Amino acid sequence: MKRVVITGAGTINALGHDVAATLEAMREGRCGIGPLKIRDVERLSIQIGGQVHGYDPETHFNRQQISLYDRFTQFTLLAAKEAITQSGLHFEGELASQSGVVLGTAGGGVNTWDENYRTVYEEGKNRVHPFVVPKLMNNAAASHVSMEWNLKGPSFTVATACASSNHAMGQAFHMIRSGMTTAMVTGGSESMLCFGGVKAWEGLRVMSKDACRPFSANRNGMVQGEGAAVFVFEDYDHAKARGAELLAEVIGFAMTSDAADIVMPSKQGAARAISGAIKDAGLNRDAIGYINAHGTGTAANDKTECAAVADVFGHHADKLMISSTKSMHGHLIGGTGAVELLACIMALRDGVVAPTIGYEEADPECALDVVPNVAREARVEAALSNAFAFGGLNAVLALRRV
Repeated sequence: MKRVVITGAGTINALGHDVAATLEAMREGRCGIGPLKIRDVERLSIQIGGQVHGYDPETHFNRQQISLYDRFTQFTLLAAKEAITQSGLHFEGELASQSGVVLGTAGGGVNTWDENYRTVYEEGKNRVHPFVVPKLMNNAAASHVSMEWNLKGPSFTVATACASSNHAMGQAFHMIRSGMTTAMVTGGSESMLCFGGVKAWEGLRVMSKDACRPFSANRNGMVQGEGAAVFVFEDYDHAKARGAELLAEVIGFAMTSDAADIVMPSKQGAARAISGAIKDAGLNRDAIGYINAHGTGTAANDKTECAAVADVFGHHADKLMISSTKSMHGHLIGGTGAVELLACIMALRDGVVAPTIGYEEADPECALDVVPNVAREARVEAALSNAFAFGGLNAVLALRRV
């Protein structure tokens, strides 16, 4: 089997418009969650989110492109540009045919849906823009990335709610490891912070009105974010031969289904995914030093995830560092695992473990080292990134320091 390494990373999210700014914010434990600035926000019960501020699409795209790119696609293209530029790859000839795109999103063009529902139902108009369908479709971002960078191999989108990005990156990993492809542009994006998007989530009654406090006894719900993170996964031999900078190695992946409940998480399903990723990586449990947790800040998710970690790792669970960066950038739903992978790379590459901010009260049902409030310097050789989605769909990635 081929080895798989990460040779490029890009992002735009509530913490920063690129990787450097995002990692700096994670090191500082800075919160990107704040008051939403969207149309009709006063009609919402939930008025906070991890929104991308200071972003002007006209700075990056022309009018014709903006008419075709939903906000989630715009974010993806910007993150992909940063990642591909860092990788130094030029997709031409055989490499173009041997490289593709697999991205995750849960909602796709939610902003486009929201805008056009207003046009038809609120304003009473009988026509919408001819590009509405290609703008809102979930595969729009993957398709535009493939066209922009001449990626002619497998290209598609994965939609598994909050695990979408991890499932997408897992597929990219499998394709390179099997020899099907040489390089894959992968990750995920989401932009649901519009009136309709937030209003829909309000109905679930899982949202916090004030802050995201994963693992803290006084946590009261999740907070949505938006943005994208994109990576270049590449065959190790190909990367080494061209002298590429290696950010980390992807060494394992596992996915499971709870087959139990549409919204309530299962300890057994999560534990099987964690164990599966470690087994696929060929590691002992004790080799894992850090876990980027799913850690949504809801009562059920956090205690279930901690119980799963305790079951899998036994006594080693007390030595593990586990943190939720959702406390800083919010829950990007389908894009969240991609942004969180940046924290794993930072732990492996820079020896800095991002904190769980907003932690105020110890919870006996979350009695793990959650790296509360302040980042920590530590040498980490291997890390896991957890994603557990509505529908009981679980996806865990394992990475190693290079």
